[in-house]
Parts: sequence; C-alpha cells; structure tokens
Amino acid sequence: MYGAELSGYLDHTLLAADATEKKIKELCAQAAQYHFASVCVNSCHAALCADLLAGTPVKVCTVVGFPLGAMSTPAKAYEAYQAVADGAGEVDMVINIGALKDGNDKAVEDDIAAVKKAVGDKLLKVIIEACLLTDEEKVRACTLAVAAGADYVKTSTGFSKHGATIEDVRLMRKTVGPDIGVKAAGGIRDRKTALDMIEAGASRIGTSNGVALVEGTASDAAY
Repeated sequence: MYGAELSGYLDHTLLAADATEKKIKELCAQAAQYHFASVCVNSCHAALCADLLAGTPVKVCTVVGFPLGAMSTPAKAYEAYQAVADGAGEVDMVINIGALKDGNDKAVEDDIAAVKKAVGDKLLKVIIEACLLTDEEKVRACTLAVAAGADYVKTSTGFSKHGATIEDVRLMRKTVGPDIGVKAAGGIRDRKTALDMIEAGASRIGTSNGVALVEGTASDAAY
C-alpha cells in the first residue's frame, strides 16, 4: 500500500492538553495536504477545524467522554451534540468501563445509544479501552456498541496502559463482522505497524504520526 492509499485510513490526531491554536492549524493543513480521513481533536477545537477544513473532504472528528469514559450519560450526549453543532462529522466516545466490569450491560448500551442519538447521522466510533479489559469484556463491549447503533469500535484512547494490538484488532473484527468499522489507535508510529493493523482488520487508524506513516519515516510520538 502506497502512502496515498494509506492516507485515507488515517485520523490525524492531536489530543494533547497543551494543543495550541497554531498546532491545530498545522494539523489541519497537513490533513488537507495529505488527504487524511479526518483530524481528531478535543471538542473545543471542533469549530476551528471545521472552518479550516471547509471545502476539503477531510472530516472533523471529536472525542467525547475522553479519556476516562466515566462522565454521566447526559454530559456525554450533550458534548457530542455540541461537537456536531460545531462542525464535527465524526465522534469518538469512551464507554463506561467501570459499568462494563460491573456487568451492567444495560448502562453501557444506554450510554452509547444516548450519544448515537445526539450525533444523529454522523459517524460514531466507540472506544472500548481494550488494554483494561479481558477478552470476554472486549467481546461484550463490542457487541453492546453494535447493539446501540455504533458505526465503529475503537481499541484505545492512547492515554491508558498501552494502545492498539494486532490481537485486539483481530478479536474486535471477528466480533463485529464485516459491516462495522474497527479503528486501531495508540502507539502506531510507523507504516509497517499501520499496515499490520489494516491486515488484521482495522478500517481506520488513529495516529499523531500521519505524515510519518504516509512518507514512510519513523516517529516516536505517543498517540
């Protein structure tokens, strides 16, 4: 896969707490130049990114309930609603991990469904934070996400113990089948790793190293 083909898989990501307007503008310029699928940013930057990327095919992706997933359902739903109002075309939400571990599947599904209702026809990706889950919990989380109307399941926030693994991507793809997206994120720093994730079943890659992946150069950035 050449860089131009890979670029369409990439969510070009900047979720650092100290992300400045200058850095966000650079992110958007790179996304437009390399034709990435989206820029993935915190919700306070959604409107700026929407303005900067107007007229391009690059989507604005915003994270919700990030990175812990432990916010109230109404708070997540409103954050998602506002992000869409500000121009986000995609939302990546974090599940309520504690509720999943408690076996409270209804709370997890209702949480996701509320965010899906808030985003309407916009794309919803559900972050399960796989590094904190057993394989049984990963399967259950993915199944609940699909039942609640999610368009994608996503491995990781990139802010916990570790990011995506090949094994998790394979398990998630097997669980959701061919019609739901799988996004691998966290620790994907070079083209080979990205291609391995795609081979394992990922249909989207979240990375702050988009330029390096497309150009085939190494990077040591965290996300």
